[in-house]
Amino acid sequence: MSLRTTESDSRYENIDKMSTGEILESINTEDRSVPIAISRVIPSIEKAVDHISAQMLKGGRLFYLGAGTSGRLGIVDASELPPTFGADPNWVIGLIAGGDRAIRKAVEFAEDDKLGAWKDLQAFEPSSNDIVLGIAASGTTPYVVGALKQARAEGISTVCVVCNENSPLADQADFPIEVVVGPEFITGSTRMKAGTAQKLVLNMISTAVMVKLGRVRGNKMVDMQLSNNKLVDRGTRMVMADTGLMAPQAEALLKEHGSVRAAVDAHQRGL
Repeated sequence: MSLRTTESDSRYENIDKMSTGEILESINTEDRSVPIAISRVIPSIEKAVDHISAQMLKGGRLFYLGAGTSGRLGIVDASELPPTFGADPNWVIGLIAGGDRAIRKAVEFAEDDKLGAWKDLQAFEPSSNDIVLGIAASGTTPYVVGALKQARAEGISTVCVVCNENSPLADQADFPIEVVVGPEFITGSTRMKAGTAQKLVLNMISTAVMVKLGRVRGNKMVDMQLSNNKLVDRGTRMVMADTGLMAPQAEALLKEHGSVRAAVDAHQRGL
């Protein structure tokens, strides 16, 4: 395995002697390198998105697996898809080493259980239509590596998002995505650039997949859940734009049918 750049020494010396401004400017300088690193692997992300979309069109589900920051990022991304796209909560599922209690508080050594994630997956009865996506900055987390290895053995597609090259996790991925962001501002603190990279890549994957699954019309979230007044107002304006109705009529139609898509389709059918 090549040098684990996520563990390389920071480019900055004596951080504890920096002024507040110097700390912030330095972090910002490092953060600006992340989108550039991602741009280099867009072809790998594209292959993963196309495969995930094809599998989900066949009824497959996408499972995010991670430990610590990586696991939390997967859970955040998965949890945002139902309200944003009206996606079934069972389409994309995030699992973290140590279970739900690890979302708020670290669970000691949970990430070192190489069979743990596969055991966690069994509750969902994974099938060959599903996709298992492992998230790990280092690419060495046993919880994640073990699950991808077992999934592959069971004929389940595997994807990974890592921030080192040639990692054990990438070796177990049919679609490896290796975003090498270099040393962290604070040595080894992968909640920083590596975490940002993982968040951006997961956003790209899930958003592109939802688009390909037909959950976006034009540039609008036509299936979003109307879970608060702000979203009802946004939905009303979307219905107004697509139908020419005034606000009261558009809002009534929206509330009657439950989504922008359904309201606009009903209006077009004269219902």
